[in-house]
Amino acid sequence: MTTYRRNRVPCGTYFFTVNLLERNSDLLSCHIQDLRDAVRHARARAAFHIDAWVVLPEHMHCILTLPDGDPDFSSRWKNIKAGFSERLPPGEHRSASRVAKGERGIWQRRFWEHTIRDDRDYAAHVDYVHFNPAKHGLVSDVRDWPYSSFHRHVARGVYPATWAGGNIDVPEAGERF
Repeated sequence: MTTYRRNRVPCGTYFFTVNLLERNSDLLSCHIQDLRDAVRHARARAAFHIDAWVVLPEHMHCILTLPDGDPDFSSRWKNIKAGFSERLPPGEHRSASRVAKGERGIWQRRFWEHTIRDDRDYAAHVDYVHFNPAKHGLVSDVRDWPYSSFHRHVARGVYPATWAGGNIDVPEAGERF
């Protein structure tokens, strides 16, 4: 079995990408309330702060900050994924491997994380999270995508409501590293 090297920083801030197994699915946006409930339940079990979040039809990006002394983001994702899966009726295709392990066929088994290093890195990733619906052609103006913390950031004055409207070029998060 592969050993994954994770950078575990107590009270760390992390950027995550989490994907559905079927990349042509719209399960996340169609069941947004189930996902919100799963996140709420996971936060009740083990606290974390949501800095930024966007949910697209088949994947999501977010930035989370963990509490002091707690570097365990993996169990939080396990709880979110399991909580979401439990809220959906069974019926998806499952490989023999998933059947043998008692897994649903909803999520990719892993997730991608990046430890936020500094304020510039944080700002680049927050921008990337919020621009993602436009990047994928789901909207031309980020304020038109309903499943995003962008709206909360506008309400707090972090962004103007017109940020990234139209066809401006916001770089990939990886381009700033």
